[in-house]
Amino acid sequence: MQIRLLLLDFDGTLVNTARANTVSYMEALAENGIRLTEQEYRSKYFGMRCPEFLRSIGISDPERMSRIRRRKVEIYPTHFDLVSLNKPLWEFVQDFRRQGGAAWIVSTGHLDNISNVMRYLGLENGVDGILSSDSVEHSKPAPDCFLKAMELAGATPAETLIFEDSEIGLEAAKASGAAYVRVTLPF
Repeated sequence: MQIRLLLLDFDGTLVNTARANTVSYMEALAENGIRLTEQEYRSKYFGMRCPEFLRSIGISDPERMSRIRRRKVEIYPTHFDLVSLNKPLWEFVQDFRRQGGAAWIVSTGHLDNISNVMRYLGLENGVDGILSSDSVEHSKPAPDCFLKAMELAGATPAETLIFEDSEIGLEAAKASGAAYVRVTLPF
């Protein structure tokens, strides 16, 4: 069977946002009296959805979680100078689309963050759809987001190739039944 659909994780796969995300979280947490080093965040929490991340560091109050999340989203654009595009992957995706294939972003990231970074990098029209973790009940490592993107794009797992970087993303990719590629970008 021929590959008709590419599913791309965003943070750490298509775009290197690690440093911008980390610095934004560190600032938002510090404003709320929480100290976490960049190394701690990268080694233990990078790739987690915000609610799971905040709960895992002991924040369970919904109002406080919402306040920190909103503040992180506000801070994030001030660090866009730290993001960079994975140009070889982007060029591959654009070539694939010119040949009639489809490409979707499937990410645990918040849709606003993804859209803002894409706009900043001038990538708005370079994919056929975006599916964030807000669109499914169970986020990665469950395969739900990949399976839903396949359904929306009208492709089967056998017709899909997934690009991922994180362990939880790779676990979700494997569970989806599609072929997948591990992407490693420098931090």
